[in-house]
Amino acid sequence: MISDYVRRLREHVGHETLLLPSVALLPRDADGRLLLVRQADSGEWATVGGTIEIGESPEDAAHREATEEICTDVTITELIGCFGGPGFELTYSNGDHAAFVSTVYGAVVEGDPAPDMEEVVELGWFEDEELGDLTLSRFTITLFRALGLIVDG
Repeated sequence: MISDYVRRLREHVGHETLLLPSVALLPRDADGRLLLVRQADSGEWATVGGTIEIGESPEDAAHREATEEICTDVTITELIGCFGGPGFELTYSNGDHAAFVSTVYGAVVEGDPAPDMEEVVELGWFEDEELGDLTLSRFTITLFRALGLIVDG
């Protein structure tokens, strides 16, 4: 879902690259499994997260995105890091190009998560060993490689 802010920018810059701050959550359950969401638009597995809105802290954005995508809040347990670069760029189906700089948090889910059925159509809890076998978004692949959760070869 596109924010009003990005929509207004797009009216001026068209499909040109926008640098956007974002958040990603890596919630783990008591067994250490990672919660991922299947995106409605692409069918790919991804982290919970999205862009940070004007006037919003990264932590507040993380809580908002969790509530929007998995219909429950999270407790943030740690700041994992901040990531950006070529692997965090994407071109949407409408031709819009974006480059993300993402603040990544570890978290624990509060309550029973459920997909919002708009942005997210399915949830899954995965062992780290399973991550390389999933159809992941480019952003998620790049993030997981940076964190050593998946390796090539």
